[in-house]
Amino acid sequence: MDDNKLYNALLKSQSERRQVESDRGEAKAEDNFRKERPYAGSDRDKPNWTRVETNDNERPPTVYDSSVSLSLIGNPKPWSREQLRERKIIYSGMADKEVMDAYRELRIQLRNRAGEGNFIVMFSSLGKGHGGLLTAYNLAAAFALDSHTSALLVDCDPYGNELSSLVSSPMTSGVTDFVADRSLKIQSILYPSGVERLTVIPAGTQASSAVELFSAVRMRELITELKARYPDRCIVLNAPPFQENTEARILERFADQIVFGVPFGEVTAEVIEDSVDALGSDKFSGLIFQE
Repeated sequence: MDDNKLYNALLKSQSERRQVESDRGEAKAEDNFRKERPYAGSDRDKPNWTRVETNDNERPPTVYDSSVSLSLIGNPKPWSREQLRERKIIYSGMADKEVMDAYRELRIQLRNRAGEGNFIVMFSSLGKGHGGLLTAYNLAAAFALDSHTSALLVDCDPYGNELSSLVSSPMTSGVTDFVADRSLKIQSILYPSGVERLTVIPAGTQASSAVELFSAVRMRELITELKARYPDRCIVLNAPPFQENTEARILERFADQIVFGVPFGEVTAEVIEDSVDALGSDKFSGLIFQE
């Protein structure tokens, strides 16, 4: 297998990562990072149209204004910096700039590969257990750090329960509940995360029938609607571990790009190669090595 294909999105080593000048403010560093590595689909390339989130029975307007769509994303219970640090969530001004820049680099690479418009990236761990949600959450948070972009994390791992500790608002219904119950509206499963411009959808309570629900027509309708609502929104799907669950293979059809997580010391090169071969898709974008 071509090593370049396998490791094309591998995070750079700490010595190679871009150093941010300590005398600059974090906001300025963020702007400079984008200017130095411009991505396709930036504001100057976006068409001036959108669909603003409205009542399901109303037809959304066709005139796009990013400031309007972003202003609709509420964050009534924002996490403090101390709370973000305790939960290991990335944030502007965090002390560990190497971690921040690693997520920035990943964000830029995924955007460059996506081209114009929004896109969906699926994250799935190659390890055992369900420890990949924090990485998926931080990936979504990295997109949300861009003041011109919103992000949506859709947790599609019904067997984990980590999301509740990362979100500042109480959550009830989620993806599997929405697909199983046609009386639920999309608004009923969207929750503010505690991070500015980042919204989350939990996995829901129907774990026993997740395979069938993810295969349902209503699941496709949900993903299509979520992607169409905001052209400035980047969507991250958190899938169950790829090697241990069928669900990740089903969810692959909804993604534009796929990133695998590699827990430190848990996964061999053979497992990585087998997983990429099993995926059998040009959607594979690379690996994130998790410490």
